[in-house]
Amino acid sequence: MNETATTERSTEDEQRLREGIAIANIPTLLLVLAHMTGDRRWLAAPYRPTRTRGLDDNHDGGLAADVQAEIRRAALVTIAAWREGRLEPAPPPTQRQLVQMLGVSMGERVPPEYAPMIEDELAAGTGHEPDVPHLDVPAGFEVLVIGAGVSGIAAGVELGAAGIPYAILEKRETVGGTWLENRYPGCGVDTPSALYSFSFAPNDWSQYFALRDELHDYLERVARDNAVVERIRFQTEVLSMAWDETAQRWQVRVRTAGGAEESLSANLVISAVGAFTRPKMPSIAGLERFDGPCVHTARWPAELDLAGRRVAVIGNGASAMQLVPAIAGTAAQVTVFQRSPQWAAPFDQYHLPVPEPVRFLGREVPLYRAWYRVRSSWTFNDKVHPTLQKDPDWPHPERAVNAANDGHRKFFTRYIAEQLGARPDLMRAVTPGYPPFGKRILLDNGWYRALTRDDVELVTQPIREVTEGGVVSADGELHEADVLVCATGFDVVRFLAPIEIHGRSGETLRDAWDDDDARAYLGLAVPDFPNFFILFGPNTQTGHGGSLIGSAEIQLHYVLDMLQQMLRAGIGSVEVRRDVYESYNARVDAAHERMVWTHPGMDTYYRNSRGRVVVNNPFRVVDYWHMTRSGDLADYVIEPRHEPGGCDR
Repeated sequence: MNETATTERSTEDEQRLREGIAIANIPTLLLVLAHMTGDRRWLAAPYRPTRTRGLDDNHDGGLAADVQAEIRRAALVTIAAWREGRLEPAPPPTQRQLVQMLGVSMGERVPPEYAPMIEDELAAGTGHEPDVPHLDVPAGFEVLVIGAGVSGIAAGVELGAAGIPYAILEKRETVGGTWLENRYPGCGVDTPSALYSFSFAPNDWSQYFALRDELHDYLERVARDNAVVERIRFQTEVLSMAWDETAQRWQVRVRTAGGAEESLSANLVISAVGAFTRPKMPSIAGLERFDGPCVHTARWPAELDLAGRRVAVIGNGASAMQLVPAIAGTAAQVTVFQRSPQWAAPFDQYHLPVPEPVRFLGREVPLYRAWYRVRSSWTFNDKVHPTLQKDPDWPHPERAVNAANDGHRKFFTRYIAEQLGARPDLMRAVTPGYPPFGKRILLDNGWYRALTRDDVELVTQPIREVTEGGVVSADGELHEADVLVCATGFDVVRFLAPIEIHGRSGETLRDAWDDDDARAYLGLAVPDFPNFFILFGPNTQTGHGGSLIGSAEIQLHYVLDMLQQMLRAGIGSVEVRRDVYESYNARVDAAHERMVWTHPGMDTYYRNSRGRVVVNNPFRVVDYWHMTRSGDLADYVIEPRHEPGGCDR
């Protein structure tokens, strides 16, 4: 590139940076200023933002226009000096200062236990590579990972960085898991894109809440760029596993693309099969009689055309809330069959593009992108957790679990009324009677407005049967349809189904869990099943918020630490002690009894057939983060590694 072209490029970049800072998030710019300069005046009046409300990102910080302008001018000067190497580096903020900085930017107190998590997040987001110790891996040692979705890809990256030989078994033809299976119209994530990405692989997202295609492209790129794809055996389905005590290895039976069965062997197995890939079809009389296409949202045919057709949607959960607004106006008529109403929160950024100048700022200034992510983490992780605790003295437990939860109920109810306008019939039909957050709170992407359309009908009567031409409700009315869509969720509580896994004693994991009563230590390990760790296992979903990707990384940190300890100490197998397992799960159950998810006023996929919460983690994200920083070998039954002769395949 010649000198003229370089100068033009530099001028163009300066202009794009100026445009980005002119519309950037004010609280995040304040954090960048304080971090880069070490000048703490940016954390004091008159620059302190007001408290962030709800799920908003408090874009202008609630500050006066002249104060905002001053912040933007200072940010432009500081960032320009940093890019040109003219800024004297400030000492990195201490953990205490990091907590103070985040608290100021959010307008509320951030407890000190968040400091190490903030520090870790910022280090990853600004490109500081973690120190990965060199491990002496015995000849023939290998890890098998089941599944190449979010958790499986992360496992591959971490194992590869640690120099541990591994292979990933994936039953589909490419990576992606949930974001491969789900491709219905409107499909996307309800966690901010800034948060729904690997800490080691920041992404230049085009929308604040990414849609399915961009998410899947991101996962494919991460797997490719980190050489994970090279270690994946696609179209290879795991059928069964059995622990070989003599060899201290798992014998794994798989079915390959051609239908042939094959036996594999590994020292350690990591399950990354996920939970949102096994569709649950409704049990409705006559479903098989329907004449037209009958599809589940997780098995959406690419060729399905809804233009001008009458579509019946069974279900009104997260998938339906995304689908219905996306197809309303394209389909001739949409009829939604609601089993129970859902709470949905307003969020202005849903479906909004990230302005190109802000994307440029994020690419050029990793510290801005990292701090924006940390702020999103606070908003979408633990902020709401205290409001989910039952107050035994609260006088209205039928509608809320405490005063703050009742405040949420009033706020959401007002919002629903605003969206529905003069439709008291719909207001009665869609307003839940159970406490907010009893089910995972959804984000309104036009759902309520769609229900007010003339070509959309909400049916609250139960379904009696399906006929050749449509759906018959309990009152006997036939709702004619050309296409039937089952937005009925997934078989979440039967973790790891249908794989048959035999432990040390020969008992299957399904029997140990009594089918749907899954439990695990830290959601990761089960007695009688040595050298086996489960990602997104029982009681690991952060039902109060959080990010599945963040949870996967937290769990992998623990698994990799255990692996490192095993290899260093010459350990052949680790099996969690039963007393440790029982004690942990007693804590989980006791915590759930104090939370909204055991409220009797609703049904939720969080609970199994016996009413026990088996999906959600009752602890704060920060609590679980600290629990999984390192493994304690004292929690496990340990066997030394057998001599090489005893480890032959």
